[in-house]
Amino acid sequence: MKKTVTATVTHRFRASAERVFDAWLDPVTARAWMSVTNPSLGEPDVRRVEIDARVGGRFTFSDMRADGEAVHWGEYRLIDRPRKLVFTWWTSEEEEEADLSTVTLTIEPDDTGCVASIVHEMSAEWSEWIPQTRQGWGGMLDQIDTHLT
Repeated sequence: MKKTVTATVTHRFRASAERVFDAWLDPVTARAWMSVTNPSLGEPDVRRVEIDARVGGRFTFSDMRADGEAVHWGEYRLIDRPRKLVFTWWTSEEEEEADLSTVTLTIEPDDTGCVASIVHEMSAEWSEWIPQTRQGWGGMLDQIDTHLT
């Protein structure tokens, strides 16, 4: 059994749990929030947003960066609307083969909207990337918030 590490972020939304959850699975909405400018992530250049929103379904997201196209893909492991979404997160075929990168999005409704938490469990070899991983997921949650409000 390989060792893993986690990166965790939390964000409070004024939007409902259903709207936040659906933002992850609807391709049109996902492309819209991924295209929102974010100071921590820079100016996005989204190329691909492909989503097969079912357990066992896959997704692919890509954007252009200074060093070329960054492609992220994975498989949905659990879809429990609007409370929990679990999916794998890969950036290379080696990562996909190792299958040691899992993201769990948990959304808790509250009186004024909801609180979303992301826990990204990954191979311990990526431990030095935890700050950047937190920043990336936090930036995505900020983008969703900007888009929904």
